[in-house]
Amino acid sequence: MSETLLLYDYWRSTAAYRVRIALNLKGLDYEQRSVHLVRDGGEQHQSVYAALNPQQLVPTLLHGERVLTQSLAIIEYLDEVFPGPPLLPTEPLRRAQSRTLAQVIACDLHPLNNLRVLQYLQQQLGVDDEQKTAWYQHWVEQGLSTVEALLTRYGRAAQFCDGEQPSMADCCLAAQIYNARRFDCAWQCYPLIKQIIMSCDRHPAFQRAAPENQADAT
Repeated sequence: MSETLLLYDYWRSTAAYRVRIALNLKGLDYEQRSVHLVRDGGEQHQSVYAALNPQQLVPTLLHGERVLTQSLAIIEYLDEVFPGPPLLPTEPLRRAQSRTLAQVIACDLHPLNNLRVLQYLQQQLGVDDEQKTAWYQHWVEQGLSTVEALLTRYGRAAQFCDGEQPSMADCCLAAQIYNARRFDCAWQCYPLIKQIIMSCDRHPAFQRAAPENQADAT
């Protein structure tokens, strides 16, 4: 398929970060359109964007006339439409394990420290900055502990979550660790995670996707 890929993006969005990494790993050319999640109450709530993505979240990926939302669904779509290099293992068990790692991060860990959750804690429940950070650190560290245990169970001791090449699981882990660093979470105490993140930090696809390297970074 030769249609244009257009990513509705925000530089500090963890979910959009995952998709940027995946696009870069695939070596795909794509356009980016910033949706500022804080300015003017959040541009994701404006009617034009809400019509595109009813959840009023980023990312949204347009592939020609096709509209895709939810980062993991987008990554799997990219893997099916643009097969090489693969972002999931071919063997069914390892494929399921990779999805497990990705979903622990994207479905269980990340939603509890998403921007809209943190905003609700502060604006509706009156939580102060110290309490917000404690909430963030608790859930991130609990989630990373699970990821480390799964990596150990699966016998992972390679550069990346699924071996010597980065996968969908690494897209999720690297994006989450970026936020763990921001909030001073204790992530370096997990040796397998630390080893994987060192590999990700050296990889050009991850470097290009990093929040500070995006045009809308402020």
